[in-house]
Amino acid sequence: MGTLRPGSIAVHEGGDDHKISTQPAGAANHQKLDAGALFVLKSKGSWIHCGYHLTTSIVAPALLSLPYAFAALGWEAGIMFLVVGALVTFYSYNMISLVLEHHAQLGRRHLRFRDMAHDILGPKWGRWYVGPIQFLVCYGAVVGCTLLGGQCMKAIYLLAKPNGSMKLYEFVVIFGGLMLILAQIPSFHSLRHINMVSLCLSLAYSTCATAASIYIGNSSKGPEKDYSLKGNTDDRVFGIFNAIAIIATTFGNGIIPEIQATLAPPVKGKMFKGLCVCYAVVTVTFFSVAISGYWAFGNKAEGLILSNFLEDGKALVPKWFILMTNAFTIFQLSAVGVVYLQPTNEVFEKTFADPKSGEFSSRNVIPRLLSRSLSVVIATTIAAMLPFFGDINAMIGSFGFIPLDFVLPVVFFNLTFKPSRRSPVFWVNITIAVVFSALGVIASVAAVRQISLDAKTYRLFANV
Repeated sequence: MGTLRPGSIAVHEGGDDHKISTQPAGAANHQKLDAGALFVLKSKGSWIHCGYHLTTSIVAPALLSLPYAFAALGWEAGIMFLVVGALVTFYSYNMISLVLEHHAQLGRRHLRFRDMAHDILGPKWGRWYVGPIQFLVCYGAVVGCTLLGGQCMKAIYLLAKPNGSMKLYEFVVIFGGLMLILAQIPSFHSLRHINMVSLCLSLAYSTCATAASIYIGNSSKGPEKDYSLKGNTDDRVFGIFNAIAIIATTFGNGIIPEIQATLAPPVKGKMFKGLCVCYAVVTVTFFSVAISGYWAFGNKAEGLILSNFLEDGKALVPKWFILMTNAFTIFQLSAVGVVYLQPTNEVFEKTFADPKSGEFSSRNVIPRLLSRSLSVVIATTIAAMLPFFGDINAMIGSFGFIPLDFVLPVVFFNLTFKPSRRSPVFWVNITIAVVFSALGVIASVAAVRQISLDAKTYRLFANV
């Protein structure tokens, strides 16, 4: 463990000071970095760039489903789980950042989640558990963004042509075409300006959703407010855990090491500043949309709150307002989708590219173009085929985001720093790991049950 592994940045210790090389493993160690680390995970960013990446990966249009989660939980439980989700993920992301900083100071800067798991838990955990789950979660997010982008495009189309004949899968393919172009952006660091715009867009559509909910809630156009929990006892119980999975997925990230890898060394303290930027936006957007949407529509809140702005084809707010909100959502979805393509892109680059050739040489550009294009085409096909992918995403959230974002960070911290069993940190971390492991298992069962129920209703390429 004392030697530098591929994907590491050298740390030279001397006296009381730690001098950290500002080059990726230095010119002399260039061969130690694979093409994925060299070309995709470039360590050039500042803490504000990190804040942009974090915000895009967490504050995504999935937050528009929070009123629906509240409908299954009610006021008290809904607000409680939203607060707990914010506090625990902020805490967990800081835990994982501290672990990454610690290993960087020891001379092993981990650039990938699976590298971290390999070092701390062992090679089998990194290869057969953490790696596959992370790819499933991230690729599932790409598919979900593509489907939601198509749904928003269809909503705009139906506003202009209520009796239009275009199907949902056609809009999914159109959105996939946009993703196909953006997927060719070479590195994670190259997305910093797009993600800055993404941050602004998330504030824009959240403000629109909140304003529309308040407007409809105060008018006679909206539904009668009913905050009771619907369904029989079984439906309510499973609905609660499904809602917990939705909230966990909304706060989910799954790529903290890859985002921290974009920071220029030394990385100490930069991730915390980036998280503060991100969670300032989280607080404004998540709570305003969740509370205003549930207040306005109660247990009639749809899976996507934008759907509540139309009732039997009639717009409850001006059509231009719905069009604008959906447009903001579509553009931000494209940024979110590209961010979650990065772990896949990094694997493609590591597998097919040659680190000794130039990043933009034909030797590396052609495999990059082909592999990334194929990845987007497959994601678009899955999104078009499975219009009920939202249910599958709930399962991915409970099976993937909960372990990656709630459980593993605190486990990594305890194994790395070995806090005393008498310390509060040790028991807080153990409590988080146990509670959220149990919630993950139960939420997975609830998600599978919901998929089996919806599978009876939907068909492939359905126009929903």
